Amino acid sequence: MLGFGASPLGNVFDEVSPAQGERAVHAAIDRGINLFDVSPYYGKTLAEERLGAALLGRRDKVALSTKCGRYDTDCFDFSAARVTASIDESLSRLHTDYVDLLQAHDIEFGDRRQIIEETIPAMRRIQAAGKARFIGVTGLPLKMLADVAARGDVDVVLSYCRYNLLVRDLNRVLAPIAEEHDIGLINASPLHMRVLTKEGAPPWHPAPTEVREAGARVVDFCCKHGVEPVVFALRFCLDNPHVASTLVGMSSIEQLETNLRAMDYQMDPALLEEVNGLIAPVRDIIWSSGRPENNVQS
Repeated sequence: MLGFGASPLGNVFDEVSPAQGERAVHAAIDRGINLFDVSPYYGKTLAEERLGAALLGRRDKVALSTKCGRYDTDCFDFSAARVTASIDESLSRLHTDYVDLLQAHDIEFGDRRQIIEETIPAMRRIQAAGKARFIGVTGLPLKMLADVAARGDVDVVLSYCRYNLLVRDLNRVLAPIAEEHDIGLINASPLHMRVLTKEGAPPWHPAPTEVREAGARVVDFCCKHGVEPVVFALRFCLDNPHVASTLVGMSSIEQLETNLRAMDYQMDPALLEEVNGLIAPVRDIIWSSGRPENNVQS
């Protein structure tokens, strides 16, 4: 399933007008996309505000996901009090009385014990109050996500930048734990946060130079073979049998149409084999994120 990542509505990558974003949301719903994921962190609440406005009159047509715990680049608070206040703030911005999924955002920046013993129980109380149907956690370091999934009490785990053409360790590290504990698995950033697009990575992208260069080679290869790079990269992720939904950021009808073309594209094994050769020197190279004790890489 293809999901709508709403971070671009908060001008995270480029300036997006409210009207453009609203048209993209409406068109996505009309085309059958029904999972929308956002966070108060994206654009310092701007993405939530814009998504909430765009969903007026259409809330019943979508599964809506937001997050708590991260509010700015270096602003994290996973305490029960902040999580409890955060959901009410998000519900107000989203113009709804509940979300379908509430997730603790980028948990590697928090204390693992607090996440398990305080944050998750607070989210369960929010669920019991009817403000969230399901709860989960998100982050980059797979070993921490797997540990919290195994020891915590969550319904969903969202992993980003860990399953795409450049990095593929999600299946090895996290997927078995999710399956064992009957936890839903969401794969985000299938384009490696724009590395696998013609536009390329934004200036703030944390990937090493060699990874960005490998992504550019994949994009060039696809173009030379008459395949849209985004379509090729998305199709690869959509074929993962362990993932319930693949979230891709979008903020325009043009991006939406490109993403939807991946649904009908049939992966060419010969092209994939050549792409595998192009990325072999940098495959599974990932950057550090969060506290050192949470950032033991797989």
